[in-house]
Amino acid sequence: MLYAYDSSVKQELELRKVRHFRSYFVFKRTFDIVFSILVLFFLLPAFAAISLCILISDGRPVFYRQKRIGRDGRVFDCLKFRTMRRDADRLLKELLDRNPVLLQEWRACQKLRDDPRIHPIGRFLRVSSLDELPQFVNVLKGEMSVVGPRPIVEDEMVRYGERINDYLLMKP
Repeated sequence: MLYAYDSSVKQELELRKVRHFRSYFVFKRTFDIVFSILVLFFLLPAFAAISLCILISDGRPVFYRQKRIGRDGRVFDCLKFRTMRRDADRLLKELLDRNPVLLQEWRACQKLRDDPRIHPIGRFLRVSSLDELPQFVNVLKGEMSVVGPRPIVEDEMVRYGERINDYLLMKP
């Protein structure tokens, strides 16, 4: 009979954990929604100014969408202000074809230290992290969270190795 008692106590503890876990996610989601709405509302003038600067300096589109991996491996369009020239893909190909040193740098980290594809306003947006403000829309849609790991692209999943499943348990 003691064994049955221990079993029921264990089950009750597990149920409490699940309830606690659920309430944590409800609180976190509520925080994400409220915080995102406030940020978007109060920074609406900044959104307008940044959008106008991008439009004037390099035209449309103002936003950049990139496929990222979210919770449970779901793919979503991560929003950012566009910081690169519109012909960035073509320019990158030309640069890498002409310069083996840049090709090696690109292969190592998928970035270039002094990237000529970034327009002047984009450089400021990146340094100040203002290019990431549109991600609060992703938070409102439930694809991201205010607090979580950075969203990764599919090619980066290999770097996580066996730990990728831990990453996929959380919203970026």
